[in-house]
Amino acid sequence: MGRVQELIDMTELPMIGKLNKPLKEIVKIDNILTGGHRLCAGCGAGTMARQVTLAAKAMDQPFMITNATGCLEVATTIYPFTAWKVPFMHNAFENASATASGTIAAFEAMKRKGIYDGEQPKMIVFGGDGGTYDIGLQSLSGAVERGHDFVYVCYNNGAYMNTGIQRSGGTPMSAATTTSPAGTKIPGKIKWAKPLAEIMAAHDIPVFTASPFYYRDLMTKTQEALKYEGPAFILIDSPCNLGHKHAPGESLEITKLAVQTCFFPLYSTYLDNWKLTGESLKIAKGQSEKLPVTDYFKTQGRFKHLFEPQWADKLVEIQKTIDEKWERLKKKAGF
Repeated sequence: MGRVQELIDMTELPMIGKLNKPLKEIVKIDNILTGGHRLCAGCGAGTMARQVTLAAKAMDQPFMITNATGCLEVATTIYPFTAWKVPFMHNAFENASATASGTIAAFEAMKRKGIYDGEQPKMIVFGGDGGTYDIGLQSLSGAVERGHDFVYVCYNNGAYMNTGIQRSGGTPMSAATTTSPAGTKIPGKIKWAKPLAEIMAAHDIPVFTASPFYYRDLMTKTQEALKYEGPAFILIDSPCNLGHKHAPGESLEITKLAVQTCFFPLYSTYLDNWKLTGESLKIAKGQSEKLPVTDYFKTQGRFKHLFEPQWADKLVEIQKTIDEKWERLKKKAGF
């Protein structure tokens, strides 16, 4: 009964509480990701990374970063420069979680041997959808199964943006990419995105979804994930104005619409204890309006073909599926 009771008690972990410090104090903290990096104007990855690392630094504990190859890594660590103010390791697309595992094990070994007597730094791993949904999934699943203490942050911009906007496992249904172009035969990508958050939740670890527009929700979830002694996973919507084809200044508003249309709902889950959070919770309670997915699609050129007469049925199909997915999520969360 002891172990069962322990698991029951731990299901309360993802209940989103408050930041450990007032936000007005946290925003005065020096940025871990400095200015002068080479991310595109309007890139969601830079905003997301600043929010995550500010929340982490506010916890007054050491941490370091491992980053899979991708936009965030390439644009912030162009040799011989770096935009990071904490220890930072770049590795290949496929092995960010394995690198984190080895680094954590190395610190543990150094402490046992008396080589290092400081506080063990918390490990934060950043990876895009290409390096997480696809190439790095086996590495991530293996590290989680082994129980290493790290927080994996996947910033999903919906394609292999760094290498030419190719389709990934995180690309939405019917989005146009260079390898799934919209035309007369197909309406962009013909498959739904991989349900990565649910896949990670099946590993029985804390899982969170977050949006840069709802920054307080994102930063609070980051701190909740860091409190957990073991692996935790955060999936963050990260717009790419180049690949999504929208103006740089519209990025955050588009992430807001993704939540308001339930295209990207906000929630936390651990051991099948699902909790809607923030704006998604308000929508479920009827306190906010659930918008049609077309409000989200019409802001981005990657979906513009869906508004042509020949693909009208596809829009109906997508809306129906999003509604069904939303209803299933609400049911899991007790609505």
